[in-house]
Amino acid sequence: MDVSRRGFLSGRWRTPAAAGPVTPLRPPWALAENDFLVACTQCRACIEKCPTGIIVAGDDGYPRLDFSRGECTFCRECVSHCADGALVHAESSLPWRIRAAISEDCLAQQNVVCRLCGDACTAKAIRFRPRLGGSALPEVKLPDCTGCGACVGVCPSLAITLKAD
Repeated sequence: MDVSRRGFLSGRWRTPAAAGPVTPLRPPWALAENDFLVACTQCRACIEKCPTGIIVAGDDGYPRLDFSRGECTFCRECVSHCADGALVHAESSLPWRIRAAISEDCLAQQNVVCRLCGDACTAKAIRFRPRLGGSALPEVKLPDCTGCGACVGVCPSLAITLKAD
């Protein structure tokens, strides 16, 4: 494995543990997975129009999200350029039902002070609970979490994932 010193020190050499087959995270306002796969023609318009570059082509060619590249701003560019109806925005609907989860790999669990995820969270959904004899532990306030992914890419220990709730 070829890893730069910076990559090693930041923990980027580590890969999250695999937990079996997982449905990839789709762009905001995507149809249910089976309906999405039927409707999506893999035209790549959503990938090309995403201003933050988080929509990428998966190994199967279908668009998926890569929050290591940035966050979703819910700008709706992907939806407005989806001609095949795989992404459908409705004012009354949420873009998705995914929320941040912080694993035991978090640096704060090892008494290392790190608040990068909290600093990146514009929704203020990540708060830090003080504890005696150690650094404050991050907690995700799920009702406030938008699932934007801003916290994912900044985590040096890859301890944050987004999961469907």
